[in-house]
Amino acid sequence: MPLPTAEETIGYLDSLSNWGRWGDDDRLGTLNLITPEKRKHAASLIESGEIVSLSRDIDPANADPLHSGLSSTKRFMQIGEASHYLGNSVRFDGVTEFVGIEAHGSNTHLDGLAHYSWDGKNYNGFDVAENTTSIAGATKLSVHQASDGIVTRGVLLDIAGLHNVPWLDAGYAVTPADLLAAEKKQGVIVSEGDALIVHTGHVARVIAEGPVFSKDNPLLQLQAGLSAECLPFLHERDICVIGSDCIQDVQPSGFTTMDLIRPIHTVGLVALGLWLIDNMELTELAEKCANLNRWEFFFTMLPWRMVGVTSSATNPVALF
Repeated sequence: MPLPTAEETIGYLDSLSNWGRWGDDDRLGTLNLITPEKRKHAASLIESGEIVSLSRDIDPANADPLHSGLSSTKRFMQIGEASHYLGNSVRFDGVTEFVGIEAHGSNTHLDGLAHYSWDGKNYNGFDVAENTTSIAGATKLSVHQASDGIVTRGVLLDIAGLHNVPWLDAGYAVTPADLLAAEKKQGVIVSEGDALIVHTGHVARVIAEGPVFSKDNPLLQLQAGLSAECLPFLHERDICVIGSDCIQDVQPSGFTTMDLIRPIHTVGLVALGLWLIDNMELTELAEKCANLNRWEFFFTMLPWRMVGVTSSATNPVALF
């Protein structure tokens, strides 16, 4: 199918909406799709007990390796904690630190439902002006809503592997045809309540070759990612979360209006209530799945139990 028009994509905010589906005060969005039965089934997928981290290192010495322009990580160490307060009268000592992280940007992070809005409304119609302030933070749709953890069946669709390359070209738009072809090749079906993980190779490409910027807009980094065409697929499959080794959205998005610079974020977060995991590390996972010829696994992730924030740096893992 061709890229939907701007009008059609904006129309997805209504036609693909989950507002009211789980009640007028719902704050979980698609996390409602993870049932106890779904978690039990996911646990049954653990066979060898092998584990793969799907997160990238957070390194204050290299805070923005993907050149997002958004990342800042600070670490201040206090050496000699005990002697600082007690002098040299004690034989033990300790080290503490202050850590400050800008969760969005190059870090592997979970986007909560307060992250994006449309016409002043977040998911489920919550008013941004009433529910998000600089002092109180995001009072109704914070990442804190997911503090019980995201535990479910994970499915990897390896789009780079589908095309027999280590990474897709910068600016490659993943389409529903790619997703369906990956399902067919891998012999796996994405189902309700799954964590859909999409491997593009973007992170590996940037680390190996550096970023590629648009000739027309030197501030726009070209990135492989999902096209707006994929939004109906994400809605129809009723996934609970989507994660990728990119920012989800192909860049450029294909639209001239700045309103749709990131339609997966905008429609996904606002209309579907779909949680997003950006900038994952998926090279090892793709290799593991290919070696085992097994593309489903036990997926678990515990975001910060922090009140009022729109994002959380996180370390999702896959168990086999």
